[in-house]
Amino acid sequence: MADPMPEIKSVGIRNLARSALGWPARMLFPPVCAGCRRHVSQPGVLCGACWPKLRLLERPWCPVMGTPFTHHMGEGFLSAEAIADPPPFERARAAVAYSGVARQMVQGLKYQDRTDLAPWMARWMVRAGADLIAEADVVVPVPLHWRRFFRRRFNQSAELARAVCELSGLSFAPSAMRRVKLTRQQVGLERQEREENVRAAFRVPAEAEIEIAGRRVLLIDDVYTTGATVRAATKALKRGGASAVDVLTFARVLPGDFRADESATI
Repeated sequence: MADPMPEIKSVGIRNLARSALGWPARMLFPPVCAGCRRHVSQPGVLCGACWPKLRLLERPWCPVMGTPFTHHMGEGFLSAEAIADPPPFERARAAVAYSGVARQMVQGLKYQDRTDLAPWMARWMVRAGADLIAEADVVVPVPLHWRRFFRRRFNQSAELARAVCELSGLSFAPSAMRRVKLTRQQVGLERQEREENVRAAFRVPAEAEIEIAGRRVLLIDDVYTTGATVRAATKALKRGGASAVDVLTFARVLPGDFRADESATI
């Protein structure tokens, strides 16, 4: 029998070398809390003060909308929201409630160029959307209009979608849908105004239909607020030939929490 020690020593030396190479970077750019930016042990984690402020969305929840119930309501029980206003998508899931630390993370990614947060936010999304990911064929992010993309230089939804694909192995189709209408910012708009703002805002270009035709699409966005944006995007994807659409976001404004005058709400 061959002596395993040389191989074990070799692996140990390689791991030590990787750690040594990482020391300068960690000294120059020490990892900070994704919420408050205190120093932490590794990138992408929350400090002990911020972790309790993050509300993970857990079962039991509405099988359609993904909004949590206070207790188990029985198999197939739907929320009032799903019954009163059935969505065009099949299911929606979100990792966390949009408040506190989660809001800071979304704003950091979207407005402060904290693209380093996307892989860590995506980990929670993959956990929350495991049932959606298991059935998805392709991942499509909610697109920005080209003018807004030019100003911002990146699309936060695409960064999250890319990270979800890297973690799940799903196909990434960032160009499968376009935002053809330069909409107003949704901040400050009432529900009906939001719906009107994004009406006919999205389109699947003819050359991209092959990427989604007959396939189950997982639509990715950063925050689900009233659902106006993902509803409009879902309709465009279905017109483009998608067989079904599920929605996965990092955060969710829970029913009853929406305020049109909330300047921090996306």
